Amino acid sequence: MTKDSLIQFKGTSLNIIQTLLRTTDPAKLHTALAELTGNSPDFFEDELAVLDFSNAEDLPESVDWAQISKLFRSSGLTVVATRGLPEALTRAATAAGLPPVGSDAMSRVPRAKAPEPAPTIVEPPQPAAVVAPEPAPRTVTLDKPLRSGQRFYARGSDLIVTAMISAGAEVIADGHIHIYAPLRGRALAGASGDQSARIFTTCMEAELVSVAGIYRTFEAGVAAELVRQPATVSLVEEGSELRLNVAPLALR
Repeated sequence: MTKDSLIQFKGTSLNIIQTLLRTTDPAKLHTALAELTGNSPDFFEDELAVLDFSNAEDLPESVDWAQISKLFRSSGLTVVATRGLPEALTRAATAAGLPPVGSDAMSRVPRAKAPEPAPTIVEPPQPAAVVAPEPAPRTVTLDKPLRSGQRFYARGSDLIVTAMISAGAEVIADGHIHIYAPLRGRALAGASGDQSARIFTTCMEAELVSVAGIYRTFEAGVAAELVRQPATVSLVEEGSELRLNVAPLALR
């Protein structure tokens, strides 16, 4: 292959969001998406997504894939594939332009072809090389209050908040969220699918909390034992499913 070839193949590493769905009902998905993103058209900034139905229940015999794709596109997310579907739905999704991918494909990185082995040359032993540790994940700090209607997104990093998150405001991070102030709005950690992400707050008064797309709302208010108390939010395994756990946080 030369640089003048009409077709060239190049390895690349794409940022693809694994979107875990428990239903194919467009109305229910629209409501859930509104809770998490406010149906903001630039929430995902034209990122790619694989719809993962591995934990979905009672899937129907037919799905309007065009409507589902349009729904996610309205928030800036372009659906490119699916996984975890039964055979009939997989065929229908493929016909709609959403082919299946395996679990290994989500983390696969293209590798260059190994070079031909060179002749063996015996040399005197050299001192072992010192490998520098990988840089720690980037952390973003928000030190100004967030008012109702405002949103702050720490893309690709953890988020530390040192000011109040007002009711109607929203903080989002691809990693953990630490809030050393009242949380009265919404907090969404692990926004790109990190199920190990957590939320920490010194004053729990939230409207909604979410980790990796699994969320809980508090329309009736936070439980009495947690309200205005330090709390942590994480995902825990319950059988074969993940459940959002909101628990007291001991600071002393």
